[in-house]
Amino acid sequence: MMDWTDPYDRYFLRLISKHAWLYSEMVTAEAILHGDRDRFLQFDETEHPVALQLGGSDPAKLAQAAAIGAHYGYDEINLNVGCPSDRVQSGRFGACLMAEPELVATCVAAMSDAVKVPVTVKCRIGVDDQNVDVVLDDLAQRLFDAGVDDLIVHARKAWLKGLSPKENRDIPPLDYDRVYRLKQKFPNKNIIINGGIETHDDCKTHLKHVDGVMLGRAAYQNPYILADVDALYFGIDSKPPSRHQVIEHLMPYVERKLSEGTPLNRITRHILGLFQGRPGARRWRRHLSENAHLPGADADVIVAAAALVDQ
Repeated sequence: MMDWTDPYDRYFLRLISKHAWLYSEMVTAEAILHGDRDRFLQFDETEHPVALQLGGSDPAKLAQAAAIGAHYGYDEINLNVGCPSDRVQSGRFGACLMAEPELVATCVAAMSDAVKVPVTVKCRIGVDDQNVDVVLDDLAQRLFDAGVDDLIVHARKAWLKGLSPKENRDIPPLDYDRVYRLKQKFPNKNIIINGGIETHDDCKTHLKHVDGVMLGRAAYQNPYILADVDALYFGIDSKPPSRHQVIEHLMPYVERKLSEGTPLNRITRHILGLFQGRPGARRWRRHLSENAHLPGADADVIVAAAALVDQ
């Protein structure tokens, strides 16, 4: 979700669901230790509960970065062992670490020792020619022994040679049953499933077998899917805001960010899918796409776009 779940997107999503757990973009430990920490780590208090996802393979550096993230107030620190991009591989983090389970366990142990908040891992079921019936159980056992709190499993292999990151999201077949078997092997551990999940019916089916469901692209491309989350999964008996109410609630934040020098399109690129499936959705997207990037674009662009969609 790099370049997707930035603070602007998370603030917007939190207006739709108060209880869904939100995850940051992956940030490398090196960036936190040597870069502009505020730029990478600052977030709005309304985003809670929110997790910081880290990338890296040096236990000491990951422990330092985790401690810094916890100090900033993140509710969870997540280690990415699933991203298949070339850039990630060259930095020796992401999915390539599936081939080094002992190192991943060492990283988790160091991170767990450094923070009091939960430490979790997001991984694949395997990479390349690995036997998923062996490697996933082995990795999980090592991680649980190292103190990991939750294991989030993207239910498909990553092919590190021959497929692009985009292709790795679609071409390797999904194997949900493999994740279900992992839960059967570790019945007392928290296993969360991810990958290709698009509807609440899908979620309900998975929750018969595992402890949680993570949505990625589905929640980004159709964010209003989160409107039913609080009632369906958290037992909150309250009516979610309408799509137009979400926009109304977003406006003060937009005005504040514009006053701080944030270009409007850095916010509006995340809200294009809000009216997906509704009459006028295309007009909404077109108006934002054609106007939000213009010099001097302000909140009125959003107001005008929303007026193009039926209430």
